[in-house]
Amino acid sequence: MGAREMQIETPYLMFLGDVPDTLAAKTAYGIADWRPDWCVGQLRLPGCAADLGIPDLTLDEAVAKGCRTMVIGVANAGGVLPTHWVSEVVAALNAGLDIASGLHVRLGSLPEIAEAAEKNGRQLHDVRHTTETFDTGKGIRRPGRRLLSVGTDCSVGKKYTVLALERGMRERGLDADFRATGQTGVFISGRGVAIDAVVADFISGAVEWIAPAADPDHWDLIEGQGSLYHPSFAGVSLGLLHGAQADAFVVCHEPSRKAMRGVAHPLPSIQQVIDLTIQLGSLTNPGICPVGIAVNTQKLGEDEARTLLQDLTKEHGLPATDPVRFGVDGIIDRLLAEFPAGSAA
Repeated sequence: MGAREMQIETPYLMFLGDVPDTLAAKTAYGIADWRPDWCVGQLRLPGCAADLGIPDLTLDEAVAKGCRTMVIGVANAGGVLPTHWVSEVVAALNAGLDIASGLHVRLGSLPEIAEAAEKNGRQLHDVRHTTETFDTGKGIRRPGRRLLSVGTDCSVGKKYTVLALERGMRERGLDADFRATGQTGVFISGRGVAIDAVVADFISGAVEWIAPAADPDHWDLIEGQGSLYHPSFAGVSLGLLHGAQADAFVVCHEPSRKAMRGVAHPLPSIQQVIDLTIQLGSLTNPGICPVGIAVNTQKLGEDEARTLLQDLTKEHGLPATDPVRFGVDGIIDRLLAEFPAGSAA
């Protein structure tokens, strides 16, 4: 069974609201980074601290430039739509745009939005919610290879890492597909399931559905979520790990963090994440192993970043890189060394 396809009309007007920082708009940044040709402009409210570096447009200007859908490009705690944004969404519907959202709240559950959509004949897309019915995970080995990105925290680059790996592996003639497990990834790839909106009992089964049996040398590159150490999201991370039956994993890390995002808990070490991932992942794949470390060095100067990556490579015996800044060739080389073509059982 394949993952569902979206029917969201492009190009997009990216709605950022008045988010307090760039991480709160990570959905918008992800789409703009990986599908820039779909993003015609952005709509920001006073006080917005995010900027995609694309034109600021009014609704009328967006429609005149051919925008078809306004994407609510934010990710906040609880996935709620702030009350003062509702009127902006209604105005966009009245202007002739469809609305797509990755928030937990269903757009149609808000009467003003539902009424405006019906009146204007516009579509409401709740990307976080799927119409699929999933089985519980079975943990039975299935053909194909799978890599999962895991993290020392949430929002550290797990999606960007597997997207970079997909691009790099395909450039080298390898059979690899990005598998989206979050709303931004679904927007980017046009398929997948937002795992954090799946009922807990079915998380691992949903991942088995996202990355089904495949040719022995095919790689599914599965987008990780949260962290096994995060008190809010560890349940989702564990379900992902078991459903992925990952052969390989990459640890993603942001070195400037002092505490995990949204809580007071300190970040675990990279080694702690490696050890726990192997311990827990061995339940469904006893051969699971790490193949690299992906570090978000955006806040570091180039020399400082290169020194850190060299130190991490030496400390852990794994290739460490910033996938966006320095590429992923080292990780791909390690992956091929660990899992040469034709070696699948």
